[in-house]
Amino acid sequence: MLSEKTQKAILALQKKYPGKRSALIPALHLAQAEVGYLPLDTQKEVAALFDINVNEVTSVVTFYDMFFEKPVGKHVIHVCKNISCMLRGSDDLLKQVCRKLQVEPGEMSADGEFTVIPSECLAACDKAPMMLVDDQVVGPVKEEYLDQIFVEAKMKPGHPSPLGKVEAHHG
Repeated sequence: MLSEKTQKAILALQKKYPGKRSALIPALHLAQAEVGYLPLDTQKEVAALFDINVNEVTSVVTFYDMFFEKPVGKHVIHVCKNISCMLRGSDDLLKQVCRKLQVEPGEMSADGEFTVIPSECLAACDKAPMMLVDDQVVGPVKEEYLDQIFVEAKMKPGHPSPLGKVEAHHG
């Protein structure tokens, strides 16, 4: 169940838009920041706060790869698979990342540290092939850099929490 603090933050977001449904994506970020992912029960709570059908929420959650329906690792690695990165070797990069972390795309590593997600354009074509490691753009990436990238990621707090950013901005 979402905390009262998160529920209030979601309701406050709705007031910032001409139509409250426009706040759905930032609201889902807030819910995910609290829970860690967006299981169906959390999606139902968000739907109730917006007075919409849960299917509308689920359609947004399943469309965007920034939302997770199941638990993810402490660190989320998005490997760009769009055309610029693909032409510069992102297919092989994704295979190398998965091999080194012993996961399949979309899965979490056995130690719970990493989840690897093949993603559409991450808007850093000049760094192709590139990855987004938590909130850091990394690229161009070569296989020999991967171990160091993983070590550096483990020294950081993990994928960012939008709730913390909202608090920091308004607190």
